Order: sequence, then C-alpha cells, then structure tokens
Amino acid sequence: MSTKKKKPAAKSAPQPTAKSSGKPGVDAGAVRELAKLLKETGLTEIEIEHNGARIRVSRASGASASATTMAAAPAAAAPASAAPAPSGPPVGAVPSPMVGTVYLSPEPGKPHFVAVGKTVKEGDTLFIIEAMKTMNAITAPKGGTVREISVGDGTPVEFGQTLAVIV
Repeated sequence: MSTKKKKPAAKSAPQPTAKSSGKPGVDAGAVRELAKLLKETGLTEIEIEHNGARIRVSRASGASASATTMAAAPAAAAPASAAPAPSGPPVGAVPSPMVGTVYLSPEPGKPHFVAVGKTVKEGDTLFIIEAMKTMNAITAPKGGTVREISVGDGTPVEFGQTLAVIV
C-alpha cells in the first residue's frame, strides 16, 4: 500500500509544480509585437499583464530589447534596428532633466547664455527650460569647453535629450 501511495504522489507532484512554478510559456509573437510598438512609439519600456502572465519589454539606447515574464526571466532579442544607433550619449553630454521648451538666452533679444567654444564653470547657466509655465535654469554639471549645442532656441525638448556637450 505504501508503494502505491508514493507512486501516485510522485506522478502528480511534478506536473502541478512545473505548471504552477510561475513559468508560463513565453508568447514570442507578443514579445515581437511589444518590441515593434516600442520602436514605433520611441518608448523605452512597456509592460502588460494578461490572465496572470506579465510580459515586460525594454530597450537600452534603442539597440537591444529584452523580455521577462512573471517569475521567470527568459530574454528575447528584438529585431535589430535598421539604422545603427550610437551606444549612448556623447562623453560630456548635458541631458535635459525635463520635458519642456528650451531657451538659449534669458529673454528675447538678449545674448545666449553659452556659445560653442566658450569655457564654462560648474554651475554656470547654460539654458532655461520652460515647463508648465515655470522657467527652470539648466546649469553646467562640470566645467569645460562647450563643444556642441544640440538644441535651437524655442524648441521642444524631451527628458534625457542631449542639450549640449561640454568637454
């Protein structure tokens, strides 16, 4: 009798354990669709949950994508982008800390805060970003020479977008 009890228990235990271990099958088609959606919208991460399964797809610098499912971490590469993307922002890049409209001078008709070739000190004002009717000074994170100004006066900017390069 004891061997009969062990056999059914041994047969039934692994099957539910495998199914309930939190490793639902990865729907490769869903991962591909989410990766395509990331590329089309310019988002860096998207996560969905459906019937208890969660899929998260994210990309770093637009070059690769990974997918994870709830309680499992299988990685799936997204289709390679057609245009080669740089591995990240240039050395010395000053990223925008917010979404808004960038201004190069303190007010219309006044000289710009900085120009290419100008030497700046840490804390010098480089730009103003207007966000929600508030003017926010963007300061130099380090001292150096302005090698590039990547934005135009009165143009919209996104979070993380390179505003200037200081070397």
